[in-house]
Amino acid sequence: MREESTKRSRGIAGSGGFSILELVIVCAVALFLAAIATPAFLRISYNIRLKSAANDVSGVMQRARILAAKNNATYGIAYTAINGAEVACVDTNLNSTCGTGEPLVVFGPTITPAAGAPTGSGGQPSAYILAGDNSTTNYDNATTLAFSPRGLPCAYVSATCSTPAAGYFVYYLNDARPGYTAWAAVVVTRSGRTKTLIWNGVSWD
Repeated sequence: MREESTKRSRGIAGSGGFSILELVIVCAVALFLAAIATPAFLRISYNIRLKSAANDVSGVMQRARILAAKNNATYGIAYTAINGAEVACVDTNLNSTCGTGEPLVVFGPTITPAAGAPTGSGGQPSAYILAGDNSTTNYDNATTLAFSPRGLPCAYVSATCSTPAAGYFVYYLNDARPGYTAWAAVVVTRSGRTKTLIWNGVSWD
């Protein structure tokens, strides 16, 4: 009776737990799945950060529009660096820089204003085209955006803000990521409305 009980106990003890081989297989599968999922999670995180920066720029533009109409003045949008960080601001004195007291937003360390519109070649997306607007003159980062005392957007050139604008505005942001550069766009219609988009690798979304 005692011997039978001892054999049963040994049998149960021998069948419990995992072998080293099983643990190695489980760890290998987990690492494989993590390797597949990590780039996707990083891309989502990067896109959220870039979209947030574009939304911040859109907010600064709307702030400039409201303040220009409220104060019966012309206010611009400026991009500059402060203490090594890229910023965008409401340029209340139109000196093309962000000074003390001017409303501003600070970009993340990898996000910068683009030099101009993308060309559609060399890994760059195609420039954004606003559906329903047939204007032949469109503006990008190479032109200073300002808002008139009526709250309308204009291309601020030679201290002049002429409205209505000849076309719509698209201001681009770059996000330097490992191996490539991502793009975002902030669109300003001729009526002053804004929207933000991200290049998803195929189209503006």
